[in-house]
This record gives sequence, C-alpha cells and structure tokens, in this order.
Amino acid sequence: AAAEREAAGGDVLHLEVGQPSTGAPARVVAAAKAALESGKALGYTLALGQERLRERIARHYADEYGAHVDAARVVVTIGSSGAFVLAFLAAFEAGDRVALAAPGYPAYRNILQALGVEVVSLPVGPETRFQPSPAMIEALDAPLDGLILASPSNPTGSMLPPAEVAALARLCHAKGIRLVSDEIYHGITYGESRAATAAGLSPSAIVVNSFSKYFSMTGWRLGWMVVPEDLLRPIECLAQNLFISPPTISQMAAIEVFACKDELDANVARYAKNRDLLLDALPQAGFDRLAPADGAFYVYADVSAMTNDSAAFCRRILAETGVAITPGIDFDPERGHRFVRFSFAGATKDMAEAARRLAVWTRR
Repeated sequence: AAAEREAAGGDVLHLEVGQPSTGAPARVVAAAKAALESGKALGYTLALGQERLRERIARHYADEYGAHVDAARVVVTIGSSGAFVLAFLAAFEAGDRVALAAPGYPAYRNILQALGVEVVSLPVGPETRFQPSPAMIEALDAPLDGLILASPSNPTGSMLPPAEVAALARLCHAKGIRLVSDEIYHGITYGESRAATAAGLSPSAIVVNSFSKYFSMTGWRLGWMVVPEDLLRPIECLAQNLFISPPTISQMAAIEVFACKDELDANVARYAKNRDLLLDALPQAGFDRLAPADGAFYVYADVSAMTNDSAAFCRRILAETGVAITPGIDFDPERGHRFVRFSFAGATKDMAEAARRLAVWTRR
C-alpha cells in the first residue's frame, strides 16, 4: 500500500521497513569495485563460503565477544534467510516441534510450516520483556525439538541479559532441544544493554547472523552461521544443492566491513537519536504502551485502546497521514491485531515529521 501510494505521487514516511537507510561502508564498495575490475569475482566459491571470510568472521567472535569459534564451523550464506532454510532443514524433521516467541519474525514460522514442522507459539509480553524464559519451556506439556531465540528481537527490540541467554542455552542442550539463536541485530543496542552470543555457550546451538543490519549491507544478500560439528556436513550438502554458493562479489567485499566500525557505529548513534525521539513523542501521540526497545531499530506498541484491527489501522494511518507502519498481525497471529511496529532505521527528520503527523492525527 505504501509503494502504491508513492507510485501515485503521494508522500510516504517509511517507518514500516526493517532495513538500514544507509548504504554499505565506503571500504566495502571500493572492495567490490576492485573485485569486479580484477575479474576474480565472476566464479562460484565453495558452498560454505570463502575461507578468508570464514576466518575473519571467526576472529570477529574473539574481538567482539571474547569467544573462540573455529572457522571450520562458520558457514557463509545467502543472507540470514538462506541460513534459516539451511538450519531448519538440517536440524529438524517433518513433525518436529519447534518453539518461538510470539510476537516474532514471521519468516521463522512460515519456513518451519513449509517444512512440515509444528510451530509452538510462546506468547510473551511485558512480564518477560517479550522474550521466552526457561520456565516457559519447562511448563510445556510436550517435549520440544527446537527453540528459536532472537535477542534483540524483531518486532520488539527487546533483549535478554547474558545470564538468561546462557540459562536458555544450558537448558536446551541438557534437554536435547536444538537452540537456533538469531543474532542479526547484534551491534545495534542502546544504553548499557549488550547482546550475548550463543556461540561458545552450547556445543549444540546454531548461531545465525547477517551483514544486513549492523553492517548495512542489506541488498548484498550475505549472512553466516556458526554450526555444531554434527550439522556441518549436512549443511554443506544442502547448501551445495540449494544455492551452490553465496554471492562471490559480496563475500570479497564483506571482508572489509569489519574495518569500518567507526562508520557503522555512527549509524547506531543515529538510530539511538531516532529511538529517543520516538520514545518521547509516541506516548504524547497516544502510543503509550511500548515494549522495551533495548536493541534493533523497532518500537512495538500496544494500540488496543485505539483499534482491534491493526491491519486496517495501519492502512488508515497511511491514507490519512502518509506515515507507513507495520501491523502486528504479521508478527503474532493470535494477538497482533492490537499491536503495531514502528521502524526507526530511517532519517531523523522523517522520524520527527512522522511523530508530528501522528500526534495531529490522534488528536483529531
């Protein structure tokens, strides 16, 4: 609907899109140009990715988290989306039971259901900071085969403290539950919050990350996994048959992104400014029941005082204000009709103008 409005000449303030509005860092672009000119970026790489990039990703875990990760267990993928397909195919069989938080990223549910896996929804809310807990897992009436954890999460931006990530990792390993840790928003956190990686916490966990969010390489379609030894060969076979290899030019360029921390952290500083602006302005516009936005670039709002139909609500806001936001029904099939998500990944001036328009609209 936002695209149609824009195509018709209408103005749209994009608070619905979950991607950085910034391009890749300059060093990444320069490396891609050099690769094209050299002619070395035209062929396939190994299915698991270029060895140099895998080694650099492994070093990133040592630099960022103090965790030892063997480069042999790093798998480069076609975005985190390709990683989830490979991980779910390798780790689960049709009929397995895999739990995930609701609200949560809709692609988890859709991919699992396409593979015949039973999705077990864990309804979460303010009482657990919109995250799953060991108590929820223990209280289930049937055993699980898998658990998906996202910290920071989409759509809420909420996070688990490191000790709670470790507790879930230990519980899953002890019970034979395959933990899949979605860490694609690592690096985008606020205040004293710091994201904890499951890498090193459990020998059976799968870690998924991406170059799309913190690293601002969304359209380059590149991600990675850290996988346990027992899944490495199955994932290699699946990757070879499904994808052949990740994009070669993207891999050659991505090696440089780890040297761009100042530029990337400047993006996070802008997100922080946008976040502060919305957390101040949205309650004044009537959106005053907000999930804790610890990380990522989202604010998740309970709008049950305004509507019982989040999709219709978002369409009306778009039509009457030009502000595009996302209905919660995408993230929570049961309760999402009374929630909406705001993305603050865009320009600060757009956030300010969107907040102004929403305040005028709700007053009217």
